[in-house]
Amino acid sequence: MAMPQNSTGENGFCFAQTLDFSRPSAPPGEAGRTFDAPSGQGACGTPLSNGVMSSGVPSPSDSCAEPLCSTTPGEEETQFSEGIKYVSAEGEELACGWGGFTPGCLQLFNTSKGVLFFLCVASFLQGMTVNGFINTVITSIERRFDLRSYQSGLIASSYDIAACVCLTFVSYFGGNGHKPRWLGWGVLVMGLGSLLFALPHFTTGRYEAHSAAEVGVCGGNQSLPCAQAASSLSSYRFVFMLGQFLHGMGATPLYTLGVTYLDENVKTNYSPVYIAVFYTAAILGPAAGYLVGGMFLNIYTEIGRDIDMTPENTLWVGAWWIGFLGAGAASLLISIPILGYPPRLPGSQRYIVMRVSEAHQLKDGSHKKASDPDFGKTVKDLPRSVLLLLKNPTFIFLCLAGATEATLIAGMSTFGPKFLESQFSLSASEAATLFGYLVVPAGGGGTFLGGFLVNKFKLRCSGIIKLCLLCTVSSLLAIFIFFIHCPNMPMAGVTQMYKGSALPGGHLNLTAACNAECGCLQEIYNPVCGSDDIMYYSPCHAGCKKMSENLRNGKKVYHECSCVEKPLLPGPGDAEAGKCTSSCAKRPLLLFFLFVVILFTFLSSIPALTATLRCVSDSQRSFALGIQWIVVRTLGGIPGPIAFGSMIDKSCLLWQDQCGEQGSCYVYQNSAMSRYTLIAGVVYKVLGTVFFIVACLLYKPPSPESAPGSSDTSENSNCDLQEHKPSLPAEEDI
Repeated sequence: MAMPQNSTGENGFCFAQTLDFSRPSAPPGEAGRTFDAPSGQGACGTPLSNGVMSSGVPSPSDSCAEPLCSTTPGEEETQFSEGIKYVSAEGEELACGWGGFTPGCLQLFNTSKGVLFFLCVASFLQGMTVNGFINTVITSIERRFDLRSYQSGLIASSYDIAACVCLTFVSYFGGNGHKPRWLGWGVLVMGLGSLLFALPHFTTGRYEAHSAAEVGVCGGNQSLPCAQAASSLSSYRFVFMLGQFLHGMGATPLYTLGVTYLDENVKTNYSPVYIAVFYTAAILGPAAGYLVGGMFLNIYTEIGRDIDMTPENTLWVGAWWIGFLGAGAASLLISIPILGYPPRLPGSQRYIVMRVSEAHQLKDGSHKKASDPDFGKTVKDLPRSVLLLLKNPTFIFLCLAGATEATLIAGMSTFGPKFLESQFSLSASEAATLFGYLVVPAGGGGTFLGGFLVNKFKLRCSGIIKLCLLCTVSSLLAIFIFFIHCPNMPMAGVTQMYKGSALPGGHLNLTAACNAECGCLQEIYNPVCGSDDIMYYSPCHAGCKKMSENLRNGKKVYHECSCVEKPLLPGPGDAEAGKCTSSCAKRPLLLFFLFVVILFTFLSSIPALTATLRCVSDSQRSFALGIQWIVVRTLGGIPGPIAFGSMIDKSCLLWQDQCGEQGSCYVYQNSAMSRYTLIAGVVYKVLGTVFFIVACLLYKPPSPESAPGSSDTSENSNCDLQEHKPSLPAEEDI
């Protein structure tokens, strides 16, 4: 039989010969019936595999060929009856179901859009749990279980450690196996991790906290015992680490096998859009996690118990565990439909036949080994698979570029709220909310827009890398906005002396004549804003002797503060709990350019991922994504927050004093913070630019004649028998 030729980029195949194909639901007597095409006319059908064609009855997979947000006008709804099965020529069961249970109603979801929906829900839950809830509740967990900062850092890192350990195994064997089963079991393991993370709440006793309202005012009881025995509750950190480890194991298939499963079951042109929607859901997840997790933290951890504290109290612990219970249960439920999908969707073989290879061509021709159908099936092929990827310079430099971008993303996601909090003198919750408002439209919109641009302009691999380069250069130019900064709010004893003069050499001097008799402790940091618009370390350091509550906003108000001068009037002034409000005129400019940096950083994410999928052989796509994730996490995701944190710590003015031991930073010098952020941003953006340039220069595409008849290369060409070809109903131009 002649090699099938694609007539246009959107329609099916044309054949000049008689074809032998079977209808899925045909009676036994008709199973092998031959349908002769009229003389001079080609028969067009849907290829499943090995030349076997489906009947004219459209299958659910026809939607794979459609744009994500469009439908064919007048398309009839296909009715499925009980027992309909889609079977490939190799005998693979392509119906949606579990074992022998494949009811017809489920086949409505046996499409690329159905897969995309369930994978989006899974990625949303993963992002909401790992990047949302964890970051939101980490402070509450530290307080509830007496954890140190480095211990909570180990909890957060356990996710990346698990991912790095599992990526090679999962991407290699899962890439050549039943991908939906790997995905489904992964989501199930992720759900178990969430439930395990919430377990310590139910296995510990009640949280007992006593209000310390009177501690902190001048003359109040200032005794805080330093020599406390180590709490046994800190041992629960191992339970949290195990929960995070399960999160990492479960999420590993999601962003390797999930991406390649989508890519294999849709047309090449639509693949970036599907992947962009998938990643957009993963970015919206953390935003939902911050919002929902913040709401739960306003509920006391011991639900139903009366307490005389408010969420503003430093001893308050919110209901951190509710989100993990909900996310865990939802993950267990969503794993069930994912486990029911077939190894590939009905009709997806047509896209494999139509796909043209854009893999980088190695000089020694060793890339052809990956085209062997038996390659990658056994462990002995693992070293050769790694070697093939290491010999692919385009893949290597795309991985390095991804690592530089991941470093910035991980660093900014961790310290972005802290930067806004310091620059604009915001509370932690206000800074997190403002950062969320920036990330959702910029990150989510940039991710989707990147996939849309690749699809819109039908970019090939080299064009995609150039688009990534353009985005990186644009964000590099925008990052120079960190040359400007907002001035620090004046703080007595930290940025200036109590009488307004500058502190010599930046040394702290929290004690003055006005508070010398108060016996203030440096362990109690509770900033207040005086009526003279100067911040003070605590009500005690402001010399305040009485306290009341502002009925209008619920904030504590301190009176008779001997260090605070009343404006225009003699005598002690008042102070209100919290930081002084910043009136920085540069705030809109900083926020706008920070939005631009985030937008262009995420704009290159899907194109870079698409270029990675295109520059390697089809059989190595899952494994290539796994190796790339290892490089990105090892060189970017894990050290990124550490690098940014160490640089930002250099700008600290006021450190926490925990009974003589240095704790976290309370106050940063805004000018130094901007300067160090600028240095880190420029260094990593320049490295990313260089890596994309080298990847583009070293990329060697296949020769045009190596893949004739592909949907991409012959998109505007005509089939020899086009005038005789009836088009497939689901693949008409839309």
